Amino acid sequence: MTVATTAEARTVGEGTARERTRALPEIEDASQVTPGDARQLTRLFLERLAVLEEGTREHQYARDTLIKMNVSLVQFAARRFRSRGRDEREDIVQVGTIGLIKAIDRFDLSRETEFTSFALPYIVGEIKRFFRDTSWAVHVPRRLQEARVELARATEELRSRLGRPPTVKELSQLMSLSEAEVDEARLAANGYDAASLDATLHADVDGESALADFIGLDDHALELVVDFQALAPLIAELDDRARLIVHLRFVEELTQAQIGERLGISQMHVSRLLARTLGTLRDGMLSTR
Repeated sequence: MTVATTAEARTVGEGTARERTRALPEIEDASQVTPGDARQLTRLFLERLAVLEEGTREHQYARDTLIKMNVSLVQFAARRFRSRGRDEREDIVQVGTIGLIKAIDRFDLSRETEFTSFALPYIVGEIKRFFRDTSWAVHVPRRLQEARVELARATEELRSRLGRPPTVKELSQLMSLSEAEVDEARLAANGYDAASLDATLHADVDGESALADFIGLDDHALELVVDFQALAPLIAELDDRARLIVHLRFVEELTQAQIGERLGISQMHVSRLLARTLGTLRDGMLSTR
């Protein structure tokens, strides 16, 4: 790291004569600034950022340097989520950096608050929002997402205290929730992770078995759903007798002879009416495709 003194520093960008008297030091690699130096330099850069005009090169330099100097705050906050995978940890740092940028843009020097104390809640909040919005395999209400976290903590606490998995009643007492609410939180927790249908379950002599091999079969009846939806309005357009014949034949499954007896007509007449009605429905179905 190279930090030039005020006398040696080269002015970055354009500024007024008053601004030039407090020119920012040029830092070659702001990410290498030690935390101790970063605290001191952050205050200086924030003071200058407050008076610089947005869009100027010096304003951009001050803002970018503040971000790079304080990325260690993001890394510190990300350690709380170290149980995540490597790929997800990279996402955590990126999301946390968004929180850092928001803190830089919103910091108020007049409050005389340490920037670190101000920025950490923004960083952690952004990371938690990321998990809340993207980590769940299925969407569940926020109250259940929060209940899942509380449930995990309560379960771990009671397991350590009791030396065994806690019961629903014990969890409800510790969490100050009803047993039904605890069951709901436990059920919702199942929606946090999802397994791929191609996930390998175990190896056998014939090779590897996938989860999809053990859960259900293709339901070919589902292909009829679209046909049923198209058929419903066509049946509604039939006259009362034609609809009744269709109902008796295909819902009550009566024979043509039984239908004729029910309606007081011959079986041959029933056959002609049924054939004509089915032809009408068939033509209507074909015209909708």
